[in-house]
Amino acid sequence: MGYEADCTLRLDGTSSKGVARLEHRDLVFRGGVKLAIPLSDIKTATAQDGALRVRFGNRQAVLEIGAGAAKWAARIMNPPTRLDKLGVKPGMRVAAARLPDPSFRVELERRGAVVVPAGSREPAGLDLLFYSAEDRESLEQLPALRKTIRPDGAIWIVRPKGSKAITEAETMAAGKRAGLVDVKVVSFSETHTAEKFVIPVADRPRTTRRTPRVGDNKSRG
Repeated sequence: MGYEADCTLRLDGTSSKGVARLEHRDLVFRGGVKLAIPLSDIKTATAQDGALRVRFGNRQAVLEIGAGAAKWAARIMNPPTRLDKLGVKPGMRVAAARLPDPSFRVELERRGAVVVPAGSREPAGLDLLFYSAEDRESLEQLPALRKTIRPDGAIWIVRPKGSKAITEAETMAAGKRAGLVDVKVVSFSETHTAEKFVIPVADRPRTTRRTPRVGDNKSRG
């Protein structure tokens, strides 16, 4: 996702070379020393001359990341919301089917998305469809769900983390059978993961083809 860098860490009067990684909940360093700072514990994160300065508790860590330091600081201090990661924008036609999080619909409405009832008989044309798949049998619905989205729309499959009832490999294979390609994975909640599937550009009607959206290249966040 662009938040991993070889760097030098300066902490408590010592320095160590290693790899820094900005994860979903932690800023992690692995090298001569190991450090994991929960993002919730970080008071300030600033960047100057390629150095990321992070204050947590009564300590300060300096990570000599280079040109990307300002980007890291901005992400730490202003982390993207769940809807930002999922690509939900005002005015989008969105549906959510069987999701385990009842507050999600409220989030969608507050963002300004047009929430279409799941299973609606309205013509296909969803920008985004969020579909809960708790087991591998649920994936059999993907061919039908593909017909409900716009040619440049997307289906987010929301599945439980670490479940033997439905795996990442099974989800990807089901998407491929339905004529979809997986392009992105994000953490949906403490218990669930969301994987984004789109119709390949080559399979979209010529009149709807366009430059792919940001996020159409597979990434994880």
